Amino acid sequence: MSPLLLAGLLGWTGLAKLRSRSLLAQAGRTALPRLVRGPRRAAHVLRASGAAEVALAAALVAAPEATAPAVGTALIGVAFLVYLGAAKAVAPESSCGCTANDTQPVTWRSFARAGFVAGGGVVALGADEPWWSTLADRPLPALALLAAGATALAYLSGGPVAFRRLRLRLLGNPLSRDARSGGPHRVPVAASVELLERSLAWETVSPLIRSGLVEHWDEDGWRFLHYTGARGSEGGDRPVSVLFAMDATAHLDRPAGQAIRVSVVDQETEEVLPVTA
Repeated sequence: MSPLLLAGLLGWTGLAKLRSRSLLAQAGRTALPRLVRGPRRAAHVLRASGAAEVALAAALVAAPEATAPAVGTALIGVAFLVYLGAAKAVAPESSCGCTANDTQPVTWRSFARAGFVAGGGVVALGADEPWWSTLADRPLPALALLAAGATALAYLSGGPVAFRRLRLRLLGNPLSRDARSGGPHRVPVAASVELLERSLAWETVSPLIRSGLVEHWDEDGWRFLHYTGARGSEGGDRPVSVLFAMDATAHLDRPAGQAIRVSVVDQETEEVLPVTA
């Protein structure tokens, strides 16, 4: 069943890159601009990677016993591993760029996911029957294997955050119930980040951001989220800190409250820089 799992993973990551409306900003948060010399080239690389992933996903679903899709999957997995190694060496705080909405830095999960793609391609080379035959002949073991594989990939793709988001989607957000009952009303940081990444403030400064969330703290009803980044200048890119301040009780189910504020601070001079759209 590995071709089906691989197709699901590659189809999801590939479509995310192809459908992204802020791919240039996403590319800027990865190590690709340093590796290919420029964010626009990096965006083209991400777009091409997305197209290749979608094509491989379709081929794995339609022709799981064919050699070409399996070889292509193994090769793209190896390419991912090489890129992740280079990214870790060149810009360790940069985001993975594995999907168009990914802001997480390169971690062991990134390498494990790429290793799964490479290894899965090798395993697919030895497939002796298509996935639909396996599903028809041994439905329960096949479905159990798919469920286990999908769960593992979900964890590797999003970690605990992915499971928290899934729980919120399925069971609803308990925060509103806590508020009505007079209980605690502490919003998880993951919920604040999810709301932030859909905001105009994030869209405005996202081309500067080069890291995942570095630190966060709550103070006087505000939640502060700290990222690092770089801003171009005559002498080259200068390291900056990007600070967001938002209502500490706001989340997707209750986005009302103060507007999200953003400040960009030069890390060397501690000067507050103007924020331009």
